[in-house]
Amino acid sequence: MSTDTPPATGPLRAPAPATPCPWDTLDEAGTGLIVEHFLTTTMSRVGNALRRTITVPYADAFQITVTEWRMLSVLAHAHTLPFAQLVTASATDKALVSRTLRLLESRGLVAIAAEGHTPRKKLLCTITPEGQALHDQIIPIARQRQAAVLRVLSPEERRVLFTALGKLHQHCVNTTQLDDEE
Repeated sequence: MSTDTPPATGPLRAPAPATPCPWDTLDEAGTGLIVEHFLTTTMSRVGNALRRTITVPYADAFQITVTEWRMLSVLAHAHTLPFAQLVTASATDKALVSRTLRLLESRGLVAIAAEGHTPRKKLLCTITPEGQALHDQIIPIARQRQAAVLRVLSPEERRVLFTALGKLHQHCVNTTQLDDEE
């Protein structure tokens, strides 16, 4: 074994991309941009891979779905939220949130209560002590797995990614609000 190579320290680093960035010379019309390089396609591909490698293993280990984990983690942070706020905070479809809450309620992990006596009652969603206990078991594992993947990037790459994703999200929120006003 050669002693010229220093021992590896820290997390493994992903190799630099072998192909140039297809977004470097992007014009307003998106000329030459192929579907494979669409931002939505790339984000979906990365999101699915992250879910499979980070979240699914611990969700499966605790016999909970990824959506159930998302609801529990949002409620663990807020403790109680109106249904509409939970939909927004979890970035999940309203119908899926409703179905997921009913499943979590049947398992005793959340409580759903109607507030008011009008036909359009506000639903309040609260994490139960059992739900909080499950969350408290999962969250250290979730944090460790998230950190392991994020640490593949350098601190500078993490800052750039965090800033870029925030900027894209804000742009989309602003664009949606403008569309809703028209």
